[in-house]
Amino acid sequence: MKPQWDDLPGNVRATVEEQVGQVLKADPVTKGLMPGLATRLYTEDGGTVFLKAVSTASPAASLYERERRAGAVLPPGLPAPRLRWSGEVDGWIVLLHEYVDGRDADLSPGSPDVPLVLDTLAVLNEALTPCPGDVPDVAANIAGLQAKAARLLAFPTEDLPHRAMYQTALDKLSPDALNGDTLLHYDLHSGNFRIDDNRPYVIDWAFAVRGATWVDAALLAPRFIEAGHSPEQAEALLDRVPAWRSAPADAVTALAALWTLFRLYKAWFGSAEGRAFRARAAEAGRAWVHHRSA
Repeated sequence: MKPQWDDLPGNVRATVEEQVGQVLKADPVTKGLMPGLATRLYTEDGGTVFLKAVSTASPAASLYERERRAGAVLPPGLPAPRLRWSGEVDGWIVLLHEYVDGRDADLSPGSPDVPLVLDTLAVLNEALTPCPGDVPDVAANIAGLQAKAARLLAFPTEDLPHRAMYQTALDKLSPDALNGDTLLHYDLHSGNFRIDDNRPYVIDWAFAVRGATWVDAALLAPRFIEAGHSPEQAEALLDRVPAWRSAPADAVTALAALWTLFRLYKAWFGSAEGRAFRARAAEAGRAWVHHRSA
């Protein structure tokens, strides 16, 4: 059970109200698997603010801290909610963002959201190169993918469908190809684009890293496939993003394999509530790797 506003220690709630005014109502956000509190606060001045908080003892504390660091350096005017205040209070990491209303982006074929999303990504790439702040290198995220991939690849061949395809892709991975000086979101998908008045906003920067500019575009490809595009169509869409056009082919295929094996691992062994959607994501990733390996 995720914590609620009233579950926060009194000093934490008091500190939040020092920043935003008296809280009249708190609407929890239950979507997503990230531990911690996420809630929309309604304040006495008629405004709203988005509160995220987690105990420093939580395994997710480092991700909240990473989102805090990224939020502090996102340039003004970027299509992302502004971090109004952050701090650590009585063993809780607290983030206060401006609230962005709207809906999840629709990435399906023919959706008018698709060009908006791609153009927003191009804006991010340009505005966040060079990387404006201190975040971990992309290797910090890739290491987790590699660990899960290694565990699956240790299975007997008959227990892991398409094992040879994945291994061949990973054998060509040069970690240096992922390095760069762009602040990457790293977890772009339909739920992390909020469409408000026909304008996309990019939310949830908990996995932000420094890396090659093309990485965010590459990680959108399986999301497009999952939404109904073929792998060929997904890659054609990405041509709208300048950074994608110069992405090294072997590195893209290896990253696709790592991304897919991570989702497959989570579909098999992760929390029960996430297995179905991770299985769908893994199937989209498999189709993409197969296309690139043909």
